[in-house]
Amino acid sequence: MDHSGHGMMMMDMPPFTLGRGLQYSSEPFFMIGCLLALGLYGWGVVRLRRRGDAWPIGRVVAWVLGVLSVALVMCTKLNDYGMVMFSVHMVQHMVISMLSPILLLLGAPVTLTLRALPAAGRGRKGPREWLVALLHSRYMRVITHPAFTIPMFIASLYALYFTPLFDFLMETKTGHIAMMVHFLAVGLVFFWPIMGVDPGPHRPGYVMRMLELFAGMPFHAFFGIALMMATKPMISTYMHPPASLGIDPLDDQQAGGGIAWAFSEIPSVVVLLALVLQWYRSEQRQAKRYDRNADRDGDKELAAYNAYLASLQARGR
Repeated sequence: MDHSGHGMMMMDMPPFTLGRGLQYSSEPFFMIGCLLALGLYGWGVVRLRRRGDAWPIGRVVAWVLGVLSVALVMCTKLNDYGMVMFSVHMVQHMVISMLSPILLLLGAPVTLTLRALPAAGRGRKGPREWLVALLHSRYMRVITHPAFTIPMFIASLYALYFTPLFDFLMETKTGHIAMMVHFLAVGLVFFWPIMGVDPGPHRPGYVMRMLELFAGMPFHAFFGIALMMATKPMISTYMHPPASLGIDPLDDQQAGGGIAWAFSEIPSVVVLLALVLQWYRSEQRQAKRYDRNADRDGDKELAAYNAYLASLQARGR
């Protein structure tokens, strides 16, 4: 896309309001991606239903909301304003890296794919077999390990915004799209081991997952505070906003920092609630399993214990 045309379009943008920000604005890459994500997921659910298998409606709702949250920040005027206003860009970044991934993961897309795809015949490899192989690969073990995900999550903030890399990427639409795809991918990889419903190579216990979650968040908060306390604009892309916007770059940067700081709390609460619920459910399942075993073997453990008590009593006599 040539810069002059892009620049002209940006020059006469009216001041930002939520109403203007939420108007539709075509972004082909994300538009096609969102439609595909909804279509393929729907196809999987329909395939399962036709076969007589159930698929939880909660997962469908989570997936649809996740895809819509991506469309909301990428296929509306928010995406255009995000090119010239740091605060709007920060809303995009926070939603796509911390809210969308959580909702998408709660939709359990990998589980759905594994159940919807047909198994290839003996000795052959189809899409399903390739996916299983990928899930068990060393590559997956590495990129879902906290030693990789936590530094990656943190570097996506500091290495990007506080170096010339950000300005370089923002010069073109392609660079901007690539950056947003990166944010989404990093969010998915960070939250997947912590709270994904899908099978994954790295799945620690619940306490470890909570620790992983809280390991990344302080860095996020600190990043926001650093931007709020800065005394001059730090990111050159946003140093000279179009006059028609009527904003001060430093005020806008401080607003962006406030958004980053406040937003780091929201996913923490959502994930924590999801984790506690998952934990509770797994405890319930174990209790049920124990009861079933007891029914099956006439509660051998209890009978053995009673016999032991009786023997002690007899000995006492």
